[in-house]
Amino acid sequence: MNILQTIANELNVHIRQVEAAVGLLDEGATVPFIARYRKEVTGGLDDTQLRNLDERLGYLRELDERRVTVLNSIEEQGKLTPELKAAILAADTKTRLEDLYLPYKQKRRTKAQIAREAGLEPLAHALLADPTLSPEAEAANYIDKDKAVPDVAAALEGAKQILMEEFAEHAELVGKLRDYLWQHGVLASKVVEGKEVEGAKFSDYFDFSETVKTIPSHRALALFRGRKEGVLNMELSLPEDAELKPLEPGAAERMIAATMGVRDEGRPADRWLREVVRWSWKVKILTHLDTDLKSRLREAAEEEAIKVFAQNLHDLLLAAPAGPRATLGLDPGLRTGVKVAVVDATGKLLDHSTIYPHQPKNQWDQSIAILAALCARHQVELISIGNGTASRETDKLAAELIKKYPQLRLTKIMVSEAGASVYSASEFAAKEFPDLDVSIRGAVSIARRLQDPLAELVKIDPKSIGVGQYQHDVSQTRLARQLDAVVEDCVNAVGVDINTASAALLTRVAGLSATLAANVVAYRDENGAFRNRKEILKVARLGEKAFEQCAGFLRVMNGDNPLDASAVHPEAYPVVERILEKSGRAMGSIIGDSKFLGTLAANDFTDEKFGEPTVNDIIKELDKPGRDPRPEFKTAEFKEGVEELKDLTVGMILEGVVTNVTNFGAFVDIGVHQDGLVHISALAEKFVKDPREVVKAGDVVKVKVMEVDIPRKRVGLSMRMSDDPRNQEKGQQRERPTGGKGRQPAPRAASQPALGGAMADAFAKLKR
Repeated sequence: MNILQTIANELNVHIRQVEAAVGLLDEGATVPFIARYRKEVTGGLDDTQLRNLDERLGYLRELDERRVTVLNSIEEQGKLTPELKAAILAADTKTRLEDLYLPYKQKRRTKAQIAREAGLEPLAHALLADPTLSPEAEAANYIDKDKAVPDVAAALEGAKQILMEEFAEHAELVGKLRDYLWQHGVLASKVVEGKEVEGAKFSDYFDFSETVKTIPSHRALALFRGRKEGVLNMELSLPEDAELKPLEPGAAERMIAATMGVRDEGRPADRWLREVVRWSWKVKILTHLDTDLKSRLREAAEEEAIKVFAQNLHDLLLAAPAGPRATLGLDPGLRTGVKVAVVDATGKLLDHSTIYPHQPKNQWDQSIAILAALCARHQVELISIGNGTASRETDKLAAELIKKYPQLRLTKIMVSEAGASVYSASEFAAKEFPDLDVSIRGAVSIARRLQDPLAELVKIDPKSIGVGQYQHDVSQTRLARQLDAVVEDCVNAVGVDINTASAALLTRVAGLSATLAANVVAYRDENGAFRNRKEILKVARLGEKAFEQCAGFLRVMNGDNPLDASAVHPEAYPVVERILEKSGRAMGSIIGDSKFLGTLAANDFTDEKFGEPTVNDIIKELDKPGRDPRPEFKTAEFKEGVEELKDLTVGMILEGVVTNVTNFGAFVDIGVHQDGLVHISALAEKFVKDPREVVKAGDVVKVKVMEVDIPRKRVGLSMRMSDDPRNQEKGQQRERPTGGKGRQPAPRAASQPALGGAMADAFAKLKR
């Protein structure tokens, strides 16, 4: 297999682009660096293409390594034929390769192996080759008590085991049956007897069936979680098999018979061979494929869930920053009080306190006075309120503070505190604030994540940020790898101020390891702020290669060279010098001069190293140096008096913030401690295939309350203002399990909530 050509075909790009990208990756170049600064080399492959290329490259290289192992193993056994070798070399998936290797794989002693040792293989092959032979008469010739073959029945059973194993290890046949079962198989689930009450959250799957290939990610993961928790049994079958008459062969058995040359023509051995086919399917092949396809379903569901998590994380990390403004962070609490932290424009902790405005102390006026004093003393502009327990009560406190002290010119914003507690107890937080109480650290994080979400959230394990779908049910290794890639891409897309960035943020810069990031901070602490990018090379253990990878993403603000504050890579400074030389203008006069820069032709400044794509990027960067790709900061205004589920009324129109986007809709924080769900069918007036076409995490949206289920803490919302809640039951598409010929959940009564089963389950799952 030509790995590079395979990847080129899959990505629909030229093989030269793949060769160039693989060469750079193998040399240690990072994806952000290649995507941004090696466009000429790769023909403009973007970071998404490069990530996919890198993933496939790893898979195909593993496949090739396994291929060599398989070939060597079969060759050592003296069984490698030219035809088998060709098939192994052509195998394009690990599944196909393992199918081919199965007959030659070392395995535990099977019934078929015991039968071969007893000399029954000639009997099995004779009956398969010539069905005119009488099975009983032929088997009589193989009776041998010394070999544990005491009678005809034992001989025929051994022969059957041999053929069953051979049928089940026929690579072409198993491949066809796998595809057929994937296309037509139905996955059914039943509640484990006695688990009805304990597993009530899985009630929509107590009697459920759906074609396996159509089961969406969130539903599949719910099924697997139900099985893992001992609530559900799952069975994969072909629906047509249930409708067959006794002994009538189904489609799978007919495929086995056709492949192995078994036909029912009334000959002496035909009935026995039909029985071999039947048992091959039911005992051997179906059992193997059941495990195989459930694994395939789970893997596909996990990949989709990881993709959803990654997209939400991307949107959250690139949410609009409030900017460098003094901020008061409030970590709400009731009995334990509200933790308060004041940070300056750079995020440095200035002051902290704990107030007790709520039950049981009710020090409302005293708390407002303390906050007012802190805000006046430190010239606070923003109040950042965590959205956890007591958040709406604390939001009301902040509102009264603003009303009572208008001269302070304060603005309050509710932010997600997901992961704040993880940061508070982390080693990084302990090093930053060794003498600060863990709870106050959380308030600091809440303040900072309003100023710059990206800079603060990189300090937290991405899995703890809580924007995933069934995140604990997927491969944690794959999830971590994908999320790390997202964080790296986001950090490098924005760029990092080397003189203010934390070690955690610097670690995410292309080319910088945790050690190098710590060395950058140590150099900065000892020598003061960096004055230019060249100075970065003075950092301990940071060599030319690391500098090449990181320099373009590190910004030196107000330094010796204006270009050091931009995304122009130092290696490309000569291009800017040519522009200055040709125009006869100074650096300061062309930066930001859109009219002049618009007159430049990129091809006038290209050379053998820098082509038009890079020169165009440089001209754009000179127009808006160090531009932030994130959107403008804006906030949602939660409605006064709407603080709990009981305050909601059907038909109410509210403003909220999108907290999570799934394949079936979007969750929106409307300020009642329970996110509401806008189903995909209610996101827009037009048909929506992917919710991300309409919304992303962090968006401020207007929604209408369609349904409130207080006992189950669920809220149904719509972004279509024309929707009539009275038509909810009959008009809204519902995310519920459906199937073809298999069993389905019973229809809901008109008085029941219109939220569908899997969608309802998603509320509970995603809020864990």
